[in-house]
Amino acid sequence: MKYKSYPETFWKQLNETLAELKKNQTPLVALFDADGTLWDTDLGENLFHYTIDNRLVELPPNPWEHYLELKKKNSDPRDAYLWLAQIYKGQTLEQVRKWSVEALKSLQPFPLFDEQRKLIGLLKSHQVKIKIITASISWAVEPGAALLGLESTDVIGVETRIHNGVVTEEKAGVITYRGGKVEGYKAQFKDTPFLAVGNSEGDVELLEYASHLRLAVSAANREDRLYKSEYQLQEIAKSKNWHYHRFI
Repeated sequence: MKYKSYPETFWKQLNETLAELKKNQTPLVALFDADGTLWDTDLGENLFHYTIDNRLVELPPNPWEHYLELKKKNSDPRDAYLWLAQIYKGQTLEQVRKWSVEALKSLQPFPLFDEQRKLIGLLKSHQVKIKIITASISWAVEPGAALLGLESTDVIGVETRIHNGVVTEEKAGVITYRGGKVEGYKAQFKDTPFLAVGNSEGDVELLEYASHLRLAVSAANREDRLYKSEYQLQEIAKSKNWHYHRFI
């Protein structure tokens, strides 16, 4: 699919902001949500589908429906996001990462937003530190980050503890959903980002955390279950005078 380019007004303000911050020797950090923001798919759920289809781990009957019900429980999806990591208990982290790479390869051509590749390329040319903050399990998102020249250490997501190289059921850190995205970043890094980019209402706190530029993106069509959440963030962006962009 051909996605729309960012307007020149965004690039102009970005370059002006970078020049100002570099002049003041301000630490340069940019934070990105992953699914729906950097690529037009959900890598966390894609890995789950791949796991179901290939019967990689033991799962309850009707695992997809089980996951959706968990997401609706108490109107809080955090338990569901953690469960997607917990299902790999007893597997080596190396094995889960291999499955994640294979799951991404099943999505061909991979729907990476060209404008995000361009944006990250520009930021890297200015020595901006880039971190991806996701409510998906980090291991599922790492192969997508690699396509953008980023390392696994640049991905902050939902995880369980690893013991002697093996995945356990025990939660590690915060669940990086809504305000947890900011908490997850702060637990590892101290510099405030000057730019934050997200696509859904769950990214509001992440965008508010940025010091200078906030960008809300969207690509879901009206039939997509993500459309409502993306629409809500676009409306919030308009009301707060943030940058916003529809890729389609």
